[in-house]
Amino acid sequence: MKVLVTGAAGFIGSHTVDQLLAAGHTVTGVDNLRTGRLENLRRAKQSAQFRFWQTDLLESRQLDRIVVDAACEAIIHLAAMVGVQESIADPALCDAINVRGTQIVLETARRRRVPRVVFASSAAVYGEPVSLPVSEKAPLSPPNPYGESKLAAEILLFAGSRGGGPTVVCLRYFNVYGPRQDPTSPYSGVISVFQHRLSTGGTATIYGDGEQTRDFIFVGDVARANLIAATRRGLQSAALNICTGKATSLNELFAAIHTHYPAAPAPAYAPARRGEIRHSRGDPALARDILDFSAATTVESGLGSLLADHSPAET
Repeated sequence: MKVLVTGAAGFIGSHTVDQLLAAGHTVTGVDNLRTGRLENLRRAKQSAQFRFWQTDLLESRQLDRIVVDAACEAIIHLAAMVGVQESIADPALCDAINVRGTQIVLETARRRRVPRVVFASSAAVYGEPVSLPVSEKAPLSPPNPYGESKLAAEILLFAGSRGGGPTVVCLRYFNVYGPRQDPTSPYSGVISVFQHRLSTGGTATIYGDGEQTRDFIFVGDVARANLIAATRRGLQSAALNICTGKATSLNELFAAIHTHYPAAPAPAYAPARRGEIRHSRGDPALARDILDFSAATTVESGLGSLLADHSPAET
């Protein structure tokens, strides 16, 4: 297939591009490099089946030309503002990138009759869970502008899928980690931040008491879910959790990483950050039923892959 990936130079985007190419698909990547990095596409650029465009999604005419040029059969829309705290600091920018950007992708897909759109949604649409694990039938009550923007984008996409629009698959990622996640960014995942601080002899900070839990899923598994959602025939529009179904506390996580850096100091604790939920654990059953997808990587083995990787382009 011919697949277009927005946010292609980002953490999840670059892994998705690599897996698509490995599976024999032709890939067009789009990224404005606001947070993405060209070095993440080092492997992809060696393939004759890959083409990259540096452009901003908000330039709708440019996206239209790219979609026509690529003759794409599916769009995997990963470009987004990804930080909860950044969304709180600048909700207008969050809305422009996450909602308006998605609207442009949808309008382009409808106009150019692209059959499938896969959207990077988030467990943030659920907010504080009423019960665990969280299924796709759970109430949707995002606690911050980031979650609100993802929910608004989902609503736009599902509305646009009707009346001859594309099939829309919204993948609600839980806490994604792995190589290429920028540990120096204040919006990076906690695992990459812990690893970076401990490996450099610094002190890692845990916000709250550390007993908050998350469902951590390895980026390779997420990329595989993206690939399946974009290329499997016969899918209907749906929202699906992409998770492991297992919870790990931040204290447990820190202890597991600390065993690799025993000389590093103990963590520092700071007040919990505004807008973040206490516990999160997803129900993976629907993704297993519809996509035949299950996370294959445990936190232990995923941490091993991350901690064994020392390439600057991969951290």
